[in-house]
Amino acid sequence: MRHVDIILMLLAVALPWSTSVTGILGVVVAFCILLNARVELLLTSLKRPASVLPLALLLLAATGTTWADGVSWPERLTGVGKMAKLLLLPLLLVHYQSSQRAKWIFAAFVASSGVLLVHSFLVSAFPALAITTRLDQPGIPVKNYIDQSQGFVVIAVALAALAFEAAARLKYYLAALLAITSCAFLANLVFINVARSAFLYAPLMFVLLMVRYLSRTKVLLGLVGLGLVCGGLWSASPNLQRKVTAIFTEASAYQPDAPIGEKQPSVALRLEFWRKSLNFFEAAPLLGNGTGSIRSLFERDAVGRAGVSALVVANPHNQTLAAAVQWGALGLIAIWAMWIAHVHLFRGSELVAWIGMLATVQNIASSMFNSHLADFYEGWLYVLFVGIAGGELLRIRQDTAASGGSDAPAPGLCRANRPPAVAEEDPGDEPLNYPRRRKSCERRLEMGGRVRPRSEQAKPMHQ
Repeated sequence: MRHVDIILMLLAVALPWSTSVTGILGVVVAFCILLNARVELLLTSLKRPASVLPLALLLLAATGTTWADGVSWPERLTGVGKMAKLLLLPLLLVHYQSSQRAKWIFAAFVASSGVLLVHSFLVSAFPALAITTRLDQPGIPVKNYIDQSQGFVVIAVALAALAFEAAARLKYYLAALLAITSCAFLANLVFINVARSAFLYAPLMFVLLMVRYLSRTKVLLGLVGLGLVCGGLWSASPNLQRKVTAIFTEASAYQPDAPIGEKQPSVALRLEFWRKSLNFFEAAPLLGNGTGSIRSLFERDAVGRAGVSALVVANPHNQTLAAAVQWGALGLIAIWAMWIAHVHLFRGSELVAWIGMLATVQNIASSMFNSHLADFYEGWLYVLFVGIAGGELLRIRQDTAASGGSDAPAPGLCRANRPPAVAEEDPGDEPLNYPRRRKSCERRLEMGGRVRPRSEQAKPMHQ
């Protein structure tokens, strides 16, 4: 079990940097878990929707190769391979019901992304230091700005939550360190480079943060403050101004046959991809056009066209439409059933449940503008966070149920993780939490006396 955790740590370290190393380690981890997991645990896990629905989606992708008409087998197998990472998700749910090293993988991913953060700042000042140089993506040393933004946002919000947790336990130095690190990731997004899809999922994730740690009245104030902060950052950051302005400029200039300039208008392209994808779905609404059919459909439709409408892609940049085009209504049901099952799994007050919810909401929101289950980095990020957090959550709840405890949230700032020392006590039955009473009661017990509950104690004469 420790070896599996070590391999997963290496996978988390490699994820921000290398696709090939991540893929190889993913296959190794899947085989190791299958060889070591108990059969009864695997069968029990398959009874949970959170485990069986990813497998159902993968099975649908594999079955969809049989009715992909006019599509080469390499393209069909590529379509299956993009969804193959979902096989690891139920295995992680099983593994981390037994392993207690989930924090190792999160720490490894944060540390690796922290190195990437420093590298990104250096590349913004010295572009020659980039591993893969892209003139249109400043400050991106490796991969692309969409992948980097996806990882940096989830880390920034998760570290902010951990800072709240540390402050509630009076660990102020640790809270300050976590808060500063979170701000560093956010500063990179604001002033260096950011994906425009982050304008949707980042505010949603910060709303989840405020709902967890603020009272209902303070949430409204927090939303106002978040809006003011966003406005101030927009006015101070040329990067944000350029990104936001381009959204409205490209959307207003959208025409299916408009010529493409030196820089592709990504918003206009998405609008055209979505329009065509809806037409492809209408042509085969029940079972779709088969796995790997997206590129061939765009090729056939591009004949005789010009401009934006003549582009041929294998990704409609919307995960729901990608499923609908390939697998029809069955694909729509499968993918949304999986997302809903994972949202339902992470309903709870535990911190690990909140982190799992954070990753799930981010993937759902970002998949409106990209195919982020099929995409490599974002898909693996979803599998790791949901699988590891889900397994850890199931283990915690099983231990709580076995000990006869309650998982109801405690009142206070950190409802899920409030220290026992500050928990509310019954003044009539538990007087020993108060230091003076404790010493007095200990002396009485040493002398053979009885400690009476406060409700039985005599009232003063003047009352």
